[in-house]
Amino acid sequence: MIEYRTLRIALLGAGSVGSQVAALLLEHGDELAARVGARLELAGIAVRDTTAQRDTDLPSDLFTTDAEELILGSDIVVELIGGLEPARSLISLALTSGADVVTGNKALLATHGPELFDLAEQVGAQLYYEAAVGGAIPIIRPLRDSLAGDRVDRILGIVNGTTNYILDRMDQGGDDFDDALATATALGYAEADPTGDIEGYDAAQKAAILASLAFHTTVPVSAVHREGITGVTAEAVESAKRAGYVVKLLAICERVRDAAGDEQGISARVHPALVPRDHPLAAVHGANNAVFVQAEAAGSLMFYGAGAGGIQTASAVLGDVVSAARRHVAGGPGVAESTSASLPVLDIGRATTRYRATLEVVDRPGVLASIAQVFSDHGVSVETVEQRVGESETDGTASLVIGTHAAAESDLQDCVTSLASSDAVVAVRSVLRIEGE
Repeated sequence: MIEYRTLRIALLGAGSVGSQVAALLLEHGDELAARVGARLELAGIAVRDTTAQRDTDLPSDLFTTDAEELILGSDIVVELIGGLEPARSLISLALTSGADVVTGNKALLATHGPELFDLAEQVGAQLYYEAAVGGAIPIIRPLRDSLAGDRVDRILGIVNGTTNYILDRMDQGGDDFDDALATATALGYAEADPTGDIEGYDAAQKAAILASLAFHTTVPVSAVHREGITGVTAEAVESAKRAGYVVKLLAICERVRDAAGDEQGISARVHPALVPRDHPLAAVHGANNAVFVQAEAAGSLMFYGAGAGGIQTASAVLGDVVSAARRHVAGGPGVAESTSASLPVLDIGRATTRYRATLEVVDRPGVLASIAQVFSDHGVSVETVEQRVGESETDGTASLVIGTHAAAESDLQDCVTSLASSDAVVAVRSVLRIEGE
């Protein structure tokens, strides 16, 4: 067998993931060459400061501050610097030069993915991004390739390790939100500024990527409904536990149908949700991630594993590098992203879901009937009612926990708004959607 020419790999960024990618390329060069049919040479590592301390000991002569020169002399470019710029410009340069690109940049793909995929298609290059969602979990390739002949109906994903760790601490250890966040920060799961995680921005970017792939439709991140977990209280988590649920921050991507079952479009949303404890996603603990896919022919599938971490994410990156290298050896243009369906992306109000609402109400005769009437006025059917007296902070009040049947999100939201203004309701303590049943 005649070996293909050596392929030059440019690495942009040497953080926790980039350093691991470089180390693995150097350490396993012979093994990777045997898998690919060509030797992979790490041509260089572009960084802002070549003298900065690194997590991994790497040869100093690999480092450069001239990213553009490095890109133009390479066959495959691995972008791990993050952010929108200069990542967008450097990836565009790489694609224009004919290089394949591997990236884990979820923010960039969620914001500028369509234009970068179009550019790759124009020049016959390929943009790989397995590491952008779920860390080490292989989910991009199964959606793009393995399920390409199937019809994905719904995705439920735990795609942010920080929030899953916090909610797991609240569920398993009884922590309140602030204590769980402090522990996550001390362990390195949460950044000094955790806003991107706890307010759902990170998960929304990943939801946009998953929805675009699953439904062959461009889904901008601006179309993803987003709610974080800062409003989830220890009381709500404990109430959920008593009812047989666990609270998870979910990325939900689904086809939306009307009452007759006709497809209207797709919806992508991120919010805390109640998941039954016998659902596979309920068993995802700590900082792990999982993506639960429901497809027409394949049925239910779950992909589970480490959602972050330098060495774990480096595994996904190297998988893409090997795929890109094999494409070079085999020849032919890259495979374009499929957005042929072009389905309408609908507002969350068009989705169908269920609510579990905790209300503090005035403890007097007739209150339950008046509250039931509010639900009826909005076309929402009540499934369960639990009443607890003496648990509220205010004398003369009681706590009601009301579970609904499935209804349009818009009707449920209007119902909660009306409840909040009712003279029978002192406060709406918690409203969580129920998913996975």
